[in-house]
Amino acid sequence: MLKVYTQLNFHKHTYCVWKEVSDEAIAGYEVHYSSRSGSRYLFTETGVYRISNHWGRAANCRWRLQSLGDYKNQQLKIGYANWTDFYLNDEHTKLFFITVDYDLATVQFHHRDSVIPRNEALLRTAGATAKRMILVKKVLTETDWATHLQYASLEALRKKIIAELIINDTPFIAIKKKHHLM
Repeated sequence: MLKVYTQLNFHKHTYCVWKEVSDEAIAGYEVHYSSRSGSRYLFTETGVYRISNHWGRAANCRWRLQSLGDYKNQQLKIGYANWTDFYLNDEHTKLFFITVDYDLATVQFHHRDSVIPRNEALLRTAGATAKRMILVKKVLTETDWATHLQYASLEALRKKIIAELIINDTPFIAIKKKHHLM
């Protein structure tokens, strides 16, 4: 059974993808809470607005901002999340999986309880997910990893290797060796 989150517990060991909203979205609301780090929170019956200049790791939470445009940390942004958008976060449970958008050349992680389809992606702990994402980003955006590999199409090879990185725990060197022999 999924835990129910409210204004009393949403900030304790949670994962959430906040959606950026415009200033107009909070017009008429009052700030209900200001954190020591300067973030401000406005609560509604269905969710919470967060005004902050830092996203990602927030205390014991992993809160990602789905931005309307380019976002750099230290820029003040307003995010909104429904109470149902919060999920359990802990460092030792396999809660996260990785997805790739080849068109945008981006790599994201998602919670196992989110509505994002997991397909064959392996669940990992937060730390293991972060390490694997580094490898996936390297394969997705760089070429030096393919220096001694034989392939007809670098893009096809990228997709094969990234798929293997996402669906299993095989070490990167072993995956590369397999493709070296092809």
